[in-house]
Amino acid sequence: MAIQPPLLQAGDTIGIVTLGSPIDERTAKERIITLESMGFNVVLGEHTFSQNGFLAGSNEERAEDFMGMIRNEEVKMILPSRGGVGVAGILPYLDFEVIQNNPKIVTGYSDITVLINALYEFSNLITFHSLMLIDFRVSTPAYNFNQFYTAVSTTQAPRTIDNPPGLPLVSLVEGNVTGPLVGGNLTSFAGLLGTEYEVSTSGKIIFLEETNEPSNTVYRYLKQLEMAGKFDDCLGIVMGECTGCPVSYGVSYNEVVEDFLAPIGKPLITGLASGHGLFKAAVPIGAEINLNADDGVLTILESNVSLP
Repeated sequence: MAIQPPLLQAGDTIGIVTLGSPIDERTAKERIITLESMGFNVVLGEHTFSQNGFLAGSNEERAEDFMGMIRNEEVKMILPSRGGVGVAGILPYLDFEVIQNNPKIVTGYSDITVLINALYEFSNLITFHSLMLIDFRVSTPAYNFNQFYTAVSTTQAPRTIDNPPGLPLVSLVEGNVTGPLVGGNLTSFAGLLGTEYEVSTSGKIIFLEETNEPSNTVYRYLKQLEMAGKFDDCLGIVMGECTGCPVSYGVSYNEVVEDFLAPIGKPLITGLASGHGLFKAAVPIGAEINLNADDGVLTILESNVSLP
């Protein structure tokens, strides 16, 4: 059973770190005001506003900020400011044993996919494919906040991962399987192949989503995962949206998913609203879930956080 980090409560301290691409300081401070208005204390990593070309400081500096938040007893949740590129660069500088002994809520999506899966893989810590600092703004749908707080601030279990009304999950291959969930952004997930941080999918349910990639590029990454054996021993597949993804040669993202993944024969549900789209379901990485593709239902079977 994976480690459940202590839940987030009103008045807790949230640590902000920038682990990939730089963030605009004005934008970040606007979002921090929103967090503080919600009753949280906020501390910033030393390099939150650093910039080294397309990276927010060196790999060592960004990793140092993350480990600093892990070691800070006052910090209850680590909230990346954004994704972008470069998160994989910090992985060699993380102390996964220290992280395991100081479990904290870590949440994010996009390139943060590489971090939240590594924390599960090497620290046995449940993490969350969910909001980042940039999402804490007035215009964020209430659905996103409800999903986020239900995941990180309650021990409610079991509970279903529900899309917003009007956006049904779609079952493409029937079946009913239970196991831990891994995954996130398709590009980031595929980028770990062949490294020591490659995500194990054996006996797991895989979740994938994408943004702004044409359907032929989605096909390329799915084929790469298939050739690497990632679908061989997985239990099932959950595909999220591909937001802003253009049709390529008359073939859409949904057609790629159906034509490529359905013949694999694993239970398959599509259309989960989590990641880059307007609506962001909170998906726990490392948690036991039930994928019921007979009825189109995803159920989280265990609490993802623990009482302090």
